[in-house]
Amino acid sequence: MNLLVCISQAPDTTSRIAFTNEDREFDSNGVQYIVNPYDEWYALVRAIELKAQQGGKVTTITVGGAGCDPIIRKALAIGADDAVRIDSEPTDALQVARLIADYATGKEYDVVLCGKETIDHNGAVVPAMLAELLDCGFVANATHLEVNGSEAQVKREAAGGEEHVKVALPLVLSAAKGMAEQRIPNMRGIMSARTKPLTVETGSAEGGTRIERFALPPEKGACKMIDADNAEELIRLLREEAKAI
Repeated sequence: MNLLVCISQAPDTTSRIAFTNEDREFDSNGVQYIVNPYDEWYALVRAIELKAQQGGKVTTITVGGAGCDPIIRKALAIGADDAVRIDSEPTDALQVARLIADYATGKEYDVVLCGKETIDHNGAVVPAMLAELLDCGFVANATHLEVNGSEAQVKREAAGGEEHVKVALPLVLSAAKGMAEQRIPNMRGIMSARTKPLTVETGSAEGGTRIERFALPPEKGACKMIDADNAEELIRLLREEAKAI
């Protein structure tokens, strides 16, 4: 079984968020980057589990510059067999999907796994775009995946419950919490990651998005404490002030 896992880097959640160039660019000074958790904990680990069960190969793919290499090496340390980095600065979701699709076309991947979203942009659109470009099945927000022959059985989140679906391979899937459990790279994995292949490809797709301005969310207002016996005041505040929050 050939499995392709889309890996992206994201700022650590403790990073200070600031912008430069008149708020048009993210200020990366001092920012610690990590593997996007949905990609690492769920998509990558489940791919490695499937490989252990059925054999095959796990390849990761990342769109970005050489600064992404450390997070790619971490994915290799966790258990991926090799990695591909498309040397292009990502500007929007469609550009990323096109670059990955261009690489994957004709390589006969059985399943392409992505995290359901990145923790910085939270767009959750690359997996669906990728499935459309590859002209194959797609399941979003999957919490469980089994593969039997040429068919996949998938559980996915749905409003008020859970859906069980069967999908013919090849398949693009976005993984959510529940798909797998986080793995910590061991020393053997870290050492072997240094020698695993990391192929760099050139990318030519252009993005269609232009950032006009980034803005931080407004600061939270002061907390108002209402006496438990003063229900009238609480109702007044909810009616008159809470609407504007």
